[in-house]
Amino acid sequence: MRAAALVFLGSLFCTEAVAADLTVNVRTAAGEPIRDAVVTVHPAAGVGAQPIRFAWPQEMGQQNLQFDPFVLITPVNGDVAFPNRDGVRHHVYSFSPAKRFELKLYGKGETPTVRFEKVGVVALGCNIHDSMVAFIKVVDTPFAIKTGPTGSVTLHGLPTGAATLRVWRPYLRAPNNEVVRQLVLRDPASVEVVSAELRKPPIRHSAY
Repeated sequence: MRAAALVFLGSLFCTEAVAADLTVNVRTAAGEPIRDAVVTVHPAAGVGAQPIRFAWPQEMGQQNLQFDPFVLITPVNGDVAFPNRDGVRHHVYSFSPAKRFELKLYGKGETPTVRFEKVGVVALGCNIHDSMVAFIKVVDTPFAIKTGPTGSVTLHGLPTGAATLRVWRPYLRAPNNEVVRQLVLRDPASVEVVSAELRKPPIRHSAY
């Protein structure tokens, strides 16, 4: 009986230690890669209570009269810096329900910060330069990544089992600019191909 119990505990420990990788390819119907798509996974097993931290800089710069990057992923309750690297002043704002704020006129070398307490999409604009637009995706999962030029990303160390996959991008031709799928993550790896199309951005950008 004791030996059987030890075997059971050992198998339970091994099951908990199993992790999977997930590769997601985001492409148009014609096979063209889609960059700046935010891929998130919410495992049914949960994501734990540890603070979420990402490897990329938590900043939304202004340079050459543009925001950089175009899309930034930040964890809920994360602080984002807004450094002005231009020789002109900017007035950054958002009217998005996830975060309404204003950073009134500030100049080169100044770096105000904003905390994002609510999950969602925050669209950014500049009250001085209408062509400037960017987006911050506030997430509550550590399993989040943004596609680059290849449209392909891989998330590592996810728990196996049921999960919800979301792919969001500005101007994605889908409800709320997002494709949602239910999937099962398997050891050692799974692959998902997400086909979507992009709408043309408005000629005159504005934050919402």
